[in-house]
Amino acid sequence: MSTGETGAPRRVCLLTGAGGRLGDAFCRAYYTNYDIVAVCRNRVPAVPSQEEWFIDPLEPWTPVPENDSRIFVIRADLSRPEEVERVVELTLAKYGSVDLLVNNAAALDLHPNGLVDGDRALDALAPQLALNVEVPLRLATRLAQRSWLHAGTENRLRNRNIVNISSLSGSRVYPGGQAIYAASKAALDHLTRHIANEFAEFGVRANAVAPDSFPARVPTELVAAAIAELDTGTMTGGVFGIGDTEPVGLPDQPAALSGS
Repeated sequence: MSTGETGAPRRVCLLTGAGGRLGDAFCRAYYTNYDIVAVCRNRVPAVPSQEEWFIDPLEPWTPVPENDSRIFVIRADLSRPEEVERVVELTLAKYGSVDLLVNNAAALDLHPNGLVDGDRALDALAPQLALNVEVPLRLATRLAQRSWLHAGTENRLRNRNIVNISSLSGSRVYPGGQAIYAASKAALDHLTRHIANEFAEFGVRANAVAPDSFPARVPTELVAAAIAELDTGTMTGGVFGIGDTEPVGLPDQPAALSGS
């Protein structure tokens, strides 16, 4: 088992949407602390991986310490259920289990003219629900079936958990044609609560972070830090707003987050 900067065994993190803004920020901030399985469709995070690594242009023959913490990139189209299955199989084959599942991949299709804008909003419903709700459910379910279900003691010792990336639009009404996207995030919020309730039986937690728009209104690095904060905590079943101007507090909420 590999170790992080502190010398402690690294936790295995399965991260979807790794090539996006938040996925890249999380990998850059934490790739030396986690063994990250970075699932992406096209772009890869700007950190060493099995596909590419860093060199010193002045001394290209000299080992670069950062290369000791390479992420494991899996290219996949998560809109295809068989690709989700492949991601789980490859991850478990390489690391044996997962300590942190971060469901970050998402689809966003805005409809500025509203829900009556022809059939565009109706056509966008299924793809957004599939990626924003079905994929997190499928990944959580498959990991539970194939790794977590009969490992309650180990799950609790490893503090295994799921962090779903939601949005404040799941609990707020914003202009700009976000109705379908917001509905999918509201569904993800409640799905998170149900997963937390059911997975508690075998010692796996589940929470969601619901940031305001980033990086426009919330620093992307703050959202990445919230994921790591939830991973080290003990809370479960919460949806934690980031940048929320109308927070609903919870007794055990992390300092940087507001919960509902």
